[in-house]
Amino acid sequence: MQILSRYALFLAILLLQQNLMAADAPPLPENARIARAQFTTEIVNREPTNQIVALDNSHTEIFFFTDIRHLEGRTIRHLWVYNGEVMSEVVFAVNGPRWRVNSRKELDPSMTGKWTVWVVDETDWPLGASIFLYYPANQQPTVTN
Repeated sequence: MQILSRYALFLAILLLQQNLMAADAPPLPENARIARAQFTTEIVNREPTNQIVALDNSHTEIFFFTDIRHLEGRTIRHLWVYNGEVMSEVVFAVNGPRWRVNSRKELDPSMTGKWTVWVVDETDWPLGASIFLYYPANQQPTVTN
């Protein structure tokens, strides 16, 4: 029940943020979207090789891949967030109707827990978010509140 209430709170905050920012944000094309977004351990030929939802801390590198549609001329950012703090920000110019980008993060093995990457535009308008769990190699991954 606590997980559900956290997600409900998260969605309420996101909707409030979108309503507050709507007046300042340039209109997005109707067909603008993030077609795919995923964590991966490797990018080959501009495509992710696998999809990661949990990673043990014997690995110290992860990538976030995003397939962006119909946002040409805009700037998007990947915001890597840990414990509510932006740990890294990667900026991309979108130069076509289908644009694939990825950012790489070196992970400190002591920084276990939930990591989130927010995909936002140049006005901080949230386009999407993805989460992965970074856990100690000697433990099974568990979701905590």
